[in-house]
Amino acid sequence: MRTTRLSPLRPHQIKLAAVLLCALATGDVLAQAKPAAPAAAPSTKPGSGFLPPASSNAHVIDSVYVIVNDEVITKREVDQRMAEIAQRLKAQGAQMPAEEDLRRQVVEAMITERAQLQLAKEMGVRVDDTTLDRAIGRIAENQKMTVQDMRNAMEKDGLPFSQFREQIRNEIMMQRLIEHEVDSKIQVTDAEIDTYMAAEKAAAADRVEMDISQILVRIPENASPEQIAARKARADEVARQLRTGADFAKMAATYSDSPDALKGGSVGWRDPDRLPPIFASELHKLKPGQVTPVIRTNVGFHIIKLVNQRKLADAQKADQAVVQQTHARHILLKITPTQSEDDARKKLTEIKQKIDSKQATFEDMARQYSNDGSASKGGDLGWLFPGDAMPEFENPMNALKPGEVSDVIKTPLGLHLVQVIERKSEDVSKEKERAAARQVLTDRKRQEALEDWSRQVRDRAYVEFREDK
Repeated sequence: MRTTRLSPLRPHQIKLAAVLLCALATGDVLAQAKPAAPAAAPSTKPGSGFLPPASSNAHVIDSVYVIVNDEVITKREVDQRMAEIAQRLKAQGAQMPAEEDLRRQVVEAMITERAQLQLAKEMGVRVDDTTLDRAIGRIAENQKMTVQDMRNAMEKDGLPFSQFREQIRNEIMMQRLIEHEVDSKIQVTDAEIDTYMAAEKAAAADRVEMDISQILVRIPENASPEQIAARKARADEVARQLRTGADFAKMAATYSDSPDALKGGSVGWRDPDRLPPIFASELHKLKPGQVTPVIRTNVGFHIIKLVNQRKLADAQKADQAVVQQTHARHILLKITPTQSEDDARKKLTEIKQKIDSKQATFEDMARQYSNDGSASKGGDLGWLFPGDAMPEFENPMNALKPGEVSDVIKTPLGLHLVQVIERKSEDVSKEKERAAARQVLTDRKRQEALEDWSRQVRDRAYVEFREDK
């Protein structure tokens, strides 16, 4: 029996979940760039991203492989994940690491996944069946399938639909946990945005996007000087082998402690602005195919490969974004047990006739009859941007001229009369530019915060290996 502390890795991702959770990235060491690449169409063939079904052989004896706090990961679970990851690496054409190294990486990923899911449950994070059904419905819709068709395809190839549901439930739980524990605590000030935008304008005009891969040798939290020295020696040895021609993907799958290790270290295309400055500075010195020296951060020792790079359009020239705003007011009559839809429609028709014949003003009728909070303001809704109102309301409103009153409109809220007061067009380029700057700064802070949080969760977990030696 032995215990150990291993590196923080993000939860296992499945391809269909990526369609639902494409904005979710739960542990890239280098960056959390968005949007993520679209997910592949659903498949349950080997290597597709789904866990293979458990063997139906009744004589297979499972055993406890590792204990994580008060839960166990079985040998069968590890073997299933091993088979999936091996198939994925083969499909990518990456050289296979030794089986022992691959197993170590897979087990580390499963330990971290389990520890984080346990924390989510301890904090009361729950995903009810209604929410789960809606999420699965969106996944099927994105794949242009019905839920039943998707279920039939999975079960035909041996993946129980109940297992898939729990995978999606866990993904949503992790998303909510990270939003609560990490995302909600990230703050970007206006001063930081101003400083960033000023630096951007002063930067050189040539902008590039970089395709990068990485190897991380992690430093445990509260590591001793001896542990740090041992980790540095390991990183130096990896760098030496790379200089002598070793395959980067194989070295990453063998030695890296980062979440992308099992993808051969591939991080993908990144804007250098979304990388920590120390990484971007070293990458700018490289040509495609070259690797950085060993880089030390608070997380550990990094080696980064510049796989390729390409030019981007001049980011300093913000496209003009002119949007039309509408100043409108309305009268709402809700459908209630005491007021049927026919009664409400008849009443609004009478009100419209009074307004059109100038027997009453729209504002007075709104104050007298409207069933929502705008009644006291004569039905005034203020300035509306595109998308502020539901389509059933917005589309008829957009067809009106200033001063014109609509016919009766039905929405999920009830029945309405709408009047457009005035319209204006506004260039929101500056707002878009600031929003983009805020997102870049948020991504930078999120990367570090997410890595620190993941490491803390992992280091607090009790881990006991039980595999036979």
